[in-house]
Amino acid sequence: MAGNTFGKLFKLTTYGESHGPALGGVIDGCPPGIHLDLEAIQSELNRRKPGQSAIVTQRKEPDSVAFHSGLFEGRTTGTPIGFVIENTNQKSHDYSHIKDSYRPSHADYTYDQKYGLRDYRGGGRSSARETACRVVAGAIAKQVIKEVGIVAYVSSVGKMALDKPYSELDLTQVESNVVRCPDKDMAAKMENYIKEVRSKGDTIGGVVSCVIKNVPVGLGEPVFDKLHAELGKAMLSINAVKGFEYGSGFHGSTMYGSEHNDAFNTDGTTKTNYSGGIQGGISNGMDIYFNVAFKPVATLIQKYETIDKEGQIVEMQGKGRHDPCVVPRAVPIVEAMAALVIADFFLINKIYQ
Repeated sequence: MAGNTFGKLFKLTTYGESHGPALGGVIDGCPPGIHLDLEAIQSELNRRKPGQSAIVTQRKEPDSVAFHSGLFEGRTTGTPIGFVIENTNQKSHDYSHIKDSYRPSHADYTYDQKYGLRDYRGGGRSSARETACRVVAGAIAKQVIKEVGIVAYVSSVGKMALDKPYSELDLTQVESNVVRCPDKDMAAKMENYIKEVRSKGDTIGGVVSCVIKNVPVGLGEPVFDKLHAELGKAMLSINAVKGFEYGSGFHGSTMYGSEHNDAFNTDGTTKTNYSGGIQGGISNGMDIYFNVAFKPVATLIQKYETIDKEGQIVEMQGKGRHDPCVVPRAVPIVEAMAALVIADFFLINKIYQ
C-alpha cells in the first residue's frame, strides 16, 4: 500500500490500523532545536479523541502519545521523530457481522478489490482513527510556525449553518461547547439536532471552516504546487471529506469581476479578500480561509441492504460505537493538516533564502 507519507520537506508517514495494537508515525524534516510543549501536543489529541462527549463515538481511548526518537532534553534533534499511540479499547467482535459483506459508501469493497483482502475490524487502515497521527504531527508543525494562527470551527451541521463570516465570530469560543461552533445559540441547536439524528440510528454531515492568520507573503509555488492546491489535497485526504473551497469559493463564480477583484491598499494589503489570502498559488499576507465539507458517516445503526463477497443481496445493521456526526472531532484534524502544509512551505521557502 503506497500513499502513507504527506509533505515534501516536513514529512509525516503514518502506520497502524483501527483495531491493531497501536497507531504511530514518523516525522522527518523537523528542524532541530525546537522546544516542544508535549502537553500542548496531548491537548490537541484530546480534542480529537473518541468518547469526549455524548454526541461522538463512545469508544474510550486515552490516545496518549509516546515519543521514541527525535527529542533530547525536550528539544527536537533534527532526526526523525517517531511516536506511538496505543489502542486500548478495541471491540473487534462488533465487526464480525461484516466479515464477508460490504458496507455501502465505505472502503470495504474497494479495498477488497484492490488488495484481495481487507481488515474488516473498524475499517483497518481506512479508519478515521489514523487521523490521530496527523494531529500529533500537526501539533508539532504548529510549534514550528508559532507566529501563524490556525483556528477551525464547525460552521454547519446538516442544513443548520452560521450566516456570519468568520470576521464577525468570536473564534476564542470554539472550545466552549462540544460541537465546536463559536456561536453559542447555534451550537446548542446543532447539539440537539445531532442527538436527534443519533436517536433515529442515522447520521448527518457538516462543514468545518478554517482561518489561517499571520501567514507571510510568498508561501506556495505558482504552477503545480500552489498553496491552495496543497491545502486542498491535505483536506481531501481526511476521511469523509467530500469538498474543499477557499476564499470566495463556489460563490465567487456568481460574481462579476468588478465585484470580485481585491483592490490594493498602498501597503500591499487588499480592501477585500475574496482571494482567500492566496493569489497565483502564493500567499499574499491576507487571512487564508476555507471550508471543508464532510459527508454523513456511512455506518448506520439501522437495517439496510447490501451485498456480500458472492454478490448476493444481504440485510445488515450497523453495530458498535460510531459518530453520528464527525465534524466536532474533525476540527483539530483540519487544523493539523493546515499546519503541516504551512510548515512544509515555510521550510521550502528557506531553500531560496
